[in-house]
Amino acid sequence: MNKYDNLASIIDYTLLDPTATKEDIKKFCEETIEHGFKTVFVNPYYISYAHSLLSPHGIKVGAPIGFSLGGATTHVKVEETKEAIENGAEEIDMLINLGALKSGEYDVVKKDIVEVVKVSKGLTTKVIIETALLTDDEKVIATELIKEAGADFVKTATGFNGGGATVEDVKFLRKVAGNNIGVKAAGGVKTYEDAMNIIAAGATRLGASSAVAIINGENSKVNY
Repeated sequence: MNKYDNLASIIDYTLLDPTATKEDIKKFCEETIEHGFKTVFVNPYYISYAHSLLSPHGIKVGAPIGFSLGGATTHVKVEETKEAIENGAEEIDMLINLGALKSGEYDVVKKDIVEVVKVSKGLTTKVIIETALLTDDEKVIATELIKEAGADFVKTATGFNGGGATVEDVKFLRKVAGNNIGVKAAGGVKTYEDAMNIIAAGATRLGASSAVAIINGENSKVNY
C-alpha cells in the first residue's frame, strides 16, 4: 500500500466534460480501476456504460442531478434521480435550487432536497451549494436546510459556475455542519497539496477530475 491509497478512497473521480466521448469514458474507467478510486461521477447518459465497466471491480458510479445550474423543478430532479439509479448510480450529487434560495423560498429548497433524498432510498446524497455565489448567511441557511432534509453531505461547488473549494469555505461549512453531515470539497482541487489542505480544513470527501495527478503528487491544470 502506498501513501496515496487512503486518499484515493475519499476522492470522487469525475469526468463531466460535456463533450466526453464513449472512448473517453472507457479510458477514464480504466484509470479508475488502475488507481483504486472508489467512486466516479459521469454525466447521466454514461452512467449505465460506466457501471458496466466498474461494477465488477466494486467501484460505485455517482450521478450529478440538476447539473449544472440547479434550476430544474423538483419533479425533474426526482425523475432524473430515479432513472440514474435504475441505470446503476449508487451515489447522488444534486444541485440546490439557487434561485429559490436567493429568493428566500426556503421551504421550496428544503422540499427539493427532501424529495431527492426520499427516492435515493438510503444511497449517499450530497447537495451542491455553489459557495462562490452565496453570502455567508446563505451558506449557513443552505447547510442547515441540507441537514434538516436528511442529505449526507454539503458540497462546495460544481466547478462550472465560477469559484470552487477553498480552505476558508470548507472550514466555514464544517463549522456549520458540525459532525452531523459530511463536507465534500469540489472545484479547484488539483494537486496533492490542495487535497491535504482541504482535508485539514474539514473535508471528508473530495471531487476532482485531476484525481490521478493528485494521488501522484503532481501539479495539474485540468479543471474540475
